[in-house]
Amino acid sequence: MQNMKRRFFHGKITPVDVAQILLAEFNRTNTSAQTFGTSDKMFVQIGSRPGAQSGGQTALTVTIEDAPDGVMIEMGQQAWMGTAASLGWSALTALKNPLSLIGRIDDIAQDLENLQLPETIWKTVERAAKTAGASHELSERLKRVTCSYCHAANPVGEATCIACGAPLGKAQPKTCRHCGFAILHSEATCPNCGKAT
Repeated sequence: MQNMKRRFFHGKITPVDVAQILLAEFNRTNTSAQTFGTSDKMFVQIGSRPGAQSGGQTALTVTIEDAPDGVMIEMGQQAWMGTAASLGWSALTALKNPLSLIGRIDDIAQDLENLQLPETIWKTVERAAKTAGASHELSERLKRVTCSYCHAANPVGEATCIACGAPLGKAQPKTCRHCGFAILHSEATCPNCGKAT
């Protein structure tokens, strides 16, 4: 499986909030979850229950940490070799004896659920963010620029200050040349990709 990209959510949401929601959602019959970390950086490990009949042990780690105006969430790289092997075994067995699939229906369903786990996690995070009033939109910090002469707040994109008429070019946010993430001119490192701006 490929590495998942980072996602930022701006608003009044904390790493602990997201970790608790993931723990409640995924610590159930087919999956287990555990959390650890501090209030500003939490880790949630989610995986199939030990001893599952299908797919072997599958697991991934979700990192949730404080970011400017919200949280950054990243899912660690997963290797679903057990699940892929189990599905492959089902296909090979079906070629030899199609009736053998009848006994594997529950196992195949569990394998497919394991493969969809990252997507299910992102949907849960999106739902939690929406409930908390957080979103992917630009944060309040990036929606306004402050005039360096009179310190008046101006909407992003204004060429000149609405109060004093001074140029606002250097106050406008820019994008990271590596990943396109919106950042302030004063930020030397992109919070999304970690590269120097």
